[in-house]
Amino acid sequence: MGKLKTLTKNQLFLPFAMMILVLLINLIKSPDFFSINIQNGVLYGRIIDILNRGSEIAILAVGQTLVVAVSAGTDISVGSVMSLTACGTCMLLAGYGVNSTTTLAVPLIVGLLFGLVLAMCCGAFNGFLVSKLNIQPMVATLILFTAARAIGLLLCNNQITYIRYEPYKYFGNFIPGCPVPTAIFITVVVVAIVMLFLKKTAMGLYIQSVGINKKAARISGLNSSNICFMCYLICGLCAGIAGLVASSRIYSADSNNIGRNYELDSILAVALGGNSLGGGRFNMAGSIIGAYTIQAITVTLLAMGISTDQAPVVKAIIVILIVTAQAPAFKAFLQERKAKKLVQENETQKKEAA
Repeated sequence: MGKLKTLTKNQLFLPFAMMILVLLINLIKSPDFFSINIQNGVLYGRIIDILNRGSEIAILAVGQTLVVAVSAGTDISVGSVMSLTACGTCMLLAGYGVNSTTTLAVPLIVGLLFGLVLAMCCGAFNGFLVSKLNIQPMVATLILFTAARAIGLLLCNNQITYIRYEPYKYFGNFIPGCPVPTAIFITVVVVAIVMLFLKKTAMGLYIQSVGINKKAARISGLNSSNICFMCYLICGLCAGIAGLVASSRIYSADSNNIGRNYELDSILAVALGGNSLGGGRFNMAGSIIGAYTIQAITVTLLAMGISTDQAPVVKAIIVILIVTAQAPAFKAFLQERKAKKLVQENETQKKEAA
């Protein structure tokens, strides 16, 4: 009983429990849910699809976790930054005004680096507004949430730009001879690098210190604004990587649809991971589990006949429930009820003893 109580108090218990619940619902609905087979040399199956299509959300969740932890706010521009990265990369690869190409105007690596630098510039812009000008995170990131897609359209000359160059398709699909989707490898690399960076340096501790009490962290000698700026920079980079993966899947830059509603998914992934949206302590593993749980929920909703336009409503309800459960007032209410219940039980026992 004691071990079970300890297990339920673990921060990863709720994320794991929710993922298992979603998977069980899918298993009941489709008995072949866990079946995996190879077709044309690549792996196919619902689980593979969840791991593959959930990669962008998982990458975004890495950056979003750091932003939430350090600033007690969310970056709502990540979906739009994904779109801008895709547009910038495809525009450079194809050449301005060209809407479809099979040969590249510049080397592939140059286009990819340009997109990532563009994403980092977006992260730096958000970080400057939040860390240096002390603008509330949601208000600061609202600027690029609104403008980034429009900038992407301008870069692509108000058209969808197609890159029909085979190696560009590898990042979001499959490398020839490898049955595992490339996006899964990219996600593993991103998560591993960030977690190693946080574990092997004091950055993880610094982020939590600033998130818990920025003034106290500054008094103790930490440069709070620089740490906050770095987190937004990393978040922008993560959005850029996710944007390249999403663009590679469809080998094009579709400014209106790439990263659409992904800001909600990334925030929900952080919340489902057991992380407080009020900042401070965080658990990156929980956010990754939360990201794939989101994708599993999306698969479940689509299997139930709920359209992609209606799915965000269900996700929004889940966010409301999680935020409410984490609210100090709600926790105080539960503790008060628990205390009253204990008092009543003690009084009952005294009466029975008398």
